[in-house]
Amino acid sequence: MQDSNSSQNSVLSVENLTVSFDGYKVVDGLSFNIDENELRVIIGPNGAGKTTLLDLISGRTQPTSGTIKFRGNDLRNKAEHEIVQLGLGRKFQTPSIFEDLTVFENLEISFPRGRDVFGAFFFKRDSEVEDRVNEVAKVIYLDNLLEQSAAALSHGQKQWLEIGMLLIQDPSLMMLDEPVAGMTLNERKKTAELLNKIIEGRSVVVIEHDMNFVRKIARWVTVMHQGKVLSEGLMADVQKDPQVIEVYLGHS
Repeated sequence: MQDSNSSQNSVLSVENLTVSFDGYKVVDGLSFNIDENELRVIIGPNGAGKTTLLDLISGRTQPTSGTIKFRGNDLRNKAEHEIVQLGLGRKFQTPSIFEDLTVFENLEISFPRGRDVFGAFFFKRDSEVEDRVNEVAKVIYLDNLLEQSAAALSHGQKQWLEIGMLLIQDPSLMMLDEPVAGMTLNERKKTAELLNKIIEGRSVVVIEHDMNFVRKIARWVTVMHQGKVLSEGLMADVQKDPQVIEVYLGHS
């Protein structure tokens, strides 16, 4: 089904990726691939290097060695905005939204035409923008709250709004870091439904600790430990792996 060592037809190919801080390898010789229209979940204990891996892919941190290729483009030494323009979007653990703006305005300013200085200067709200905002708002369960101030949203709704701000850019790969952290049980259930909807037409990478949530969305799981891939495969197989139970599931 999935071969982590084969980069053919992969959206994202990571090979022998390493980054060291003060001599300590946070990511250590890590290799894996993400396929078209794949939802990959990355799990592992705190300090395993999961968020650092996203930092490396998104250009926030430069690797010590190894390669990262996104649709054949070498991402090393590219600026974060250049990587975004290639079609890669990232959501951080804490929602990054504009709380003084409405839900509509948050989605509107994320529309691709308004993201650079030239585009923002000449940006006009037209039917294309309105249609896209309304379309995305419905997907993220906020279509009835478009005129609501983002500051007044619940924590879970703010998470959905940030996902929507990525979604409106139509990236071919979305990376979400702990998207259900702090959510209610009902919000987590709806987020699982949301992720299973947005997988159509794009690949999604999710880092998450909530194993009940992971079981609802996971198709192929990568387990990280001490900066390396400890185990990888179908969720049903990974959760029975003695090494995974010992270093992670037995304590989560």
